[in-house]
Amino acid sequence: MGPASITHEQLEAFDEVGIAELARRLEEDDYPTAFAGLGDWHLLRALAIHRPELARPYVHLVDQEPFDEE
Repeated sequence: MGPASITHEQLEAFDEVGIAELARRLEEDDYPTAFAGLGDWHLLRALAIHRPELARPYVHLVDQEPFDEE
């Protein structure tokens, strides 16, 4: 699921249980490919923007820490 396919209705349908499950998947990072979790990350990011009160406990999963590639 890319960012363009996330609808307002999907975001409004989320509740504490749904976002906790989304966060669990992201924390476990047990996706079949390196890019499979990207859809969940985009969804959590959209929730953090549009429903910050719901995403607040999981914002650490959206934040990107700086790193040195060398």
